[in-house]
Amino acid sequence: MANRHLLRTITMQTLYEWDFYNKDDKQIDKFIAENIAKFAPDADDKDFVIDSIKGVLKHVGEIDELIEETAPEWPLDQITMVDRNVLRLGIYELAYTDDIPPKVAINEAIELAKTFGGKSSGKFVNGVLGTIYRKIDKDADK
Repeated sequence: MANRHLLRTITMQTLYEWDFYNKDDKQIDKFIAENIAKFAPDADDKDFVIDSIKGVLKHVGEIDELIEETAPEWPLDQITMVDRNVLRLGIYELAYTDDIPPKVAINEAIELAKTFGGKSSGKFVNGVLGTIYRKIDKDADK
């Protein structure tokens, strides 16, 4: 598993844990430290996990609104926790980072969804992120 893919996996798992425990911001640093220590103690770029999680949490309200706008037939609380957090990470990388190419962000999110989600998770994540990417790309042209 490539280093960044492993770090995205840890990020998604940490976001899942945060979501599972009712978005407990007080424990997020503990979740991050435990997951890095357990799954990637020798990783070179641990800050990638920390920065990604803190970025998602900083923008989670806006990110969740994007999910709701893009998938209106799926209320946020009815999207599986895995898919919801994969989408949060993917949208964060698409909309709030400049150093990750959009195709990489989308492909990585799809792979996480296929690995950890249900049978149709990959297609669902692809559809939502593809729609958001086209919207962002159109807005960038203005």
